[in-house]
Amino acid sequence: MTNRRSFLTNAGVTVLGASLVSKAGAASLPEAPVHSSAATAAPLAPAGGRPYNPVVTLNGWTLPWRMKDGVKEFHLVAEPVVRELAPGMQANLWGYNGQSPGPTIEVVEGDRVRIFVTNKLPEHTSVHWHGQLLPCGMDGVTGLTQPGIQPGKTFVYEFVARHAGTFMYHPHADEMQQMAMGMMGFWVTHPKNPRQHAVDRDYVMLLASYDIEPGSYTPRTNTMLDFNLWTINSRVFPGLDPMVAALGDKVRIRVGNLTMTNHPIHLHGHRFEVAGTDGGWVPKSARWPDVTTDVAVGQMRAIEFVADAPGDWAFHCHKSHHTMNAMGHDVPTLIGVDHRGVAEKINALVPGYMVMGDKGGSMGDMKMPLPANTLPMMSGDGPFGNMEMGGMFTTLKVREGLARGDYRDPGWYRHPPGTVAREWTGATPAPARAPDASPAPLPAGQALDARKPGPKDTGGHHQH
Repeated sequence: MTNRRSFLTNAGVTVLGASLVSKAGAASLPEAPVHSSAATAAPLAPAGGRPYNPVVTLNGWTLPWRMKDGVKEFHLVAEPVVRELAPGMQANLWGYNGQSPGPTIEVVEGDRVRIFVTNKLPEHTSVHWHGQLLPCGMDGVTGLTQPGIQPGKTFVYEFVARHAGTFMYHPHADEMQQMAMGMMGFWVTHPKNPRQHAVDRDYVMLLASYDIEPGSYTPRTNTMLDFNLWTINSRVFPGLDPMVAALGDKVRIRVGNLTMTNHPIHLHGHRFEVAGTDGGWVPKSARWPDVTTDVAVGQMRAIEFVADAPGDWAFHCHKSHHTMNAMGHDVPTLIGVDHRGVAEKINALVPGYMVMGDKGGSMGDMKMPLPANTLPMMSGDGPFGNMEMGGMFTTLKVREGLARGDYRDPGWYRHPPGTVAREWTGATPAPARAPDASPAPLPAGQALDARKPGPKDTGGHHQH
């Protein structure tokens, strides 16, 4: 799963935070594994410490740790990374340990954790442990609770993971630049009792947005709203792996939002309950069935459901622009515009020019040359043709007989005969019409007599 980097042995490293570490101590920092693959890694079973049920980070991975004197130690490296958003497009981002978002951190309620953070960025940074209840000096807010971690330096954060739940981590230093460049990661604190809140499959994902012009590689970090790439774990459809589940599995999906807007997350074919927020688990008596939950900025939602319907089911943000890639915001709407004459003149100058947009935005199976390092707005081939989706879109594939721990793509669903919508070629049935209840017309020359209700028409109640 992981290409491992040797221990960092920079004798000049200074470690600040909960305690100062000597040069000799700095040479014994825990390993900082690197993961560069864009595929979904298998869940990382705990190699030490208390047992728990590991999560699966869609198109991501979990950070290994070491146990030292009863403390669970991790090593994060903040650094520039290259992330493949989907085949055919890469982005120059900032992240952790070779990837954006950074690796998921998994611990158990009550664990004492120690996280070393080495800065390989060109500016200072910090790490805020979003949603954690911890000592103020470990909260990671540059200038307020700590000095910034300067380039080339290493800080250490140490605290007890007090509450089970789902959290995030991200910088609290030059946030507009660093978070817009992809610096974020997931954190899961498992309950002490592995049977508590247990599910069969547990997925985690972070929502992020980028503005990357076609032909370029680096996000425009000053963009406020008009992003053109909406991502799940810094991947866009069709580059996102499917989530898979065996028929009857209890499934949890944890979604964190670090974009600039809310996202109504919608699952097809199933009803779910919101089982958790940043603040912890929702009591069962307070849950309700739903198929869409809105995840606001800076929030996390954990949904749970039983995968009781076999098939390939869509999972996506329900804002239509968020299931597109590389959108052009200044493209006019040309529906209904007859521009054939103009098109003929353009074709004389630019052979191969196509009329587009007059009948809608669907590209169907048309393929157009694209600038370097960008993606079509709508793409992804399904078993019945082009799916015309992008961005925050993937699938949940539910299958009978899927082995526990098997997360491989099972391929497209084989529908039982007679269960797929099809073209109707028979006679079109007559439309059903309601009986005509309109009043009979007045005789010619007769006017409608209308009067204002008086006191006697109000049930005996007089106005004063």
